[in-house]
Parts: sequence; structure tokens; C-alpha cells
Amino acid sequence: MTAVVDRNTIRKLPAMGEPLVEVKDLQKFFPIRGGLLSRVVGNVQAVNGVSFSLRRGEVVGVVGESGSGKTVMGRTLLRLLEPTGGQIIFNGKDITRIGKSELRDYRREMQVIFQDPFASLNPRMTISEIIGEALQIHNLHPGKARVERIAELLTRVGLRPETMGRYPHEFSGGQRQRIGIARALAVDPAFIVADEPTSALDVSIQAQVVNLLQDLQEELGLTVLFIAHDLAVVEYICDRIIVMYLGKIMEIAPSRELNRNPKHPYTEALLSAAPIPDPTVKRQRIILEGDIPSPINPPSGCVFRTRCRYAIPECAMVVPPLLEVSPGHFKACIRDDIL
Repeated sequence: MTAVVDRNTIRKLPAMGEPLVEVKDLQKFFPIRGGLLSRVVGNVQAVNGVSFSLRRGEVVGVVGESGSGKTVMGRTLLRLLEPTGGQIIFNGKDITRIGKSELRDYRREMQVIFQDPFASLNPRMTISEIIGEALQIHNLHPGKARVERIAELLTRVGLRPETMGRYPHEFSGGQRQRIGIARALAVDPAFIVADEPTSALDVSIQAQVVNLLQDLQEELGLTVLFIAHDLAVVEYICDRIIVMYLGKIMEIAPSRELNRNPKHPYTEALLSAAPIPDPTVKRQRIILEGDIPSPINPPSGCVFRTRCRYAIPECAMVVPPLLEVSPGHFKACIRDDIL
């Protein structure tokens, strides 16, 4: 018999500052099959042993090179991808293994803004149908109230309500991303994963979308996991920043603290590559040699050691735990004599 989840139970959110989302030792492996019997011969270790929490109303950024596991982690949190191991606790409830029926109720609280506004909208559906689909699935705002709700959402994201009868190809990239944001807000979620929501947009449009997300987050009290490459944008919009590399967390710190006082060599290298708007200010560039290793066969010990300029033989033998080095500042590095 399928359990029925009371919507009011889910909506009893913790007070501001208490954890809304807790992730414990999360893993997501993709099996590699080979041979005549298609047996599993290896795994792509996209996310391996990630642990962190998000407080209600907090915006947490996730940065790292392509292939670090940022997007896979975000989608696994929402169970768009099924986790291989670990726990995902939402508002005190472990949702890692709950059934589809119960998960549907929790999906109202957890939504996603996809990276590509061109690929994430169905070209055969009108904007009204795209935004209204979630309302229909969850039986929200029936009849005339649904049209009014869609109009309200379009207005909130800076679009005219009369455009709801149009199709996605009739909008610009920035407008499509606003539609994607409206779709994510339609069911009044508490938690949103924003998966590089500005990377596919022109620079002039990126600032508009970032400011829109910031205004909506403050207005609605949303908890946001903001995945991005642009460290300047992450520092601007996020309260804390998580640095990922090859499926593991290297560092977690308050946004300003991480940018001013990085404690992990990988964070130091990322920050050295970020452009500075003042041309008179020079920054020593740290060049990471080689490419990010394959997640099929990651290095032993610290996964960053093969590209780290501070690496010592012990780095190959010990998997560094994520330890607190100052209040709210964590790093995964065995060397305390650097940075």
C-alpha cells in the first residue's frame, strides 16, 4: 500500500538558519558495461562521498571545472538521477529511497532551473502549457485560476502575460530562461537547484537573470543551490561556496572568506584564473598542468594531487577528510603548512 504524504507536513519548514537540505556521503556512479554478457566492468565515479547542508533561505554556490560533478550532484539531490549511495535529507525526511508516489509530493518543494533555455522547453507546447503542466500534475489552481496564476508568474519574471499563448522559438534566450524560472516557481517550491542558469546567455543578459534570481530568492525566501563557473557571479549572489573537483568537495566557506582567504590549492588556482575588472591590478596566475583525471580511475589519496603544486608523497596515501580550519570554513587537504 502506497503511503500518502500530507502536504502540510512537508511545508512545516525549519526556522531560518536551520538545515533544510542535508547531504550525507552522497555517491552517484554510472556503470560501464562490456563483454558479451554486458557485465559491469567499471564505474564512472561522478560524485563520490559528498556531504554538506543548506540552511533555509540560504544561497550556496557550487564551482569547479567541467567534469567535477556539479551538475550530477545537483540532479541527484532532486532524484532526477538515482543516487548510488548516501542520504539526501529534506526537512528531516530521508528521501533517498522513498517511492515515486511519495516523491511526487516532495517534488513540489524541490525544483530545477536548467542550464540550456533552448533545450529545456518543449518546442511543441505554448508557454501557458509549459508553466501550467506542473500545476496540472499537482492539481493546483484549476480553471480560470490557473490562467491567472500563469499570468502572475510571467509578470513576476518580467514577461508580459499576453505572451503565454506563444511558443518557445518566439522568445530570445534570456526570455526563455525567464520562462524556465517561472516554471520552477509555479508550484511554490522551497528549494531550487539552479544549474548554470546564465552560462548559455549573452553577457548583457546574464546580469539581468542573476538580479532576477536574487530578487526572487529574497522575496520568496528560497533555498538555492547555484551551480556556476563564474566566480564573480557566485561571490555576488551566494552566501557560501562549495568547491568541487572530480566528484569530491575540496573546500566550503562563506563567499567573501573563500575569495579573500582560500585554504585549498585548487581554490587558489581557480581564483587566480578569474579575471579582475581593474586592469591596473595584477594577479599571479597559477597554471594547472594537464587535464582533470578520468572519473573512471581517479588518483589514489587526494584526487587533486596530480595537478597540485604543493603535493607530497603522503598525498597519494591519504584521502583527506573535510575538516573545519576556522569557523564555517572547511578544507580537504592534509597540508596545514600552506595557504
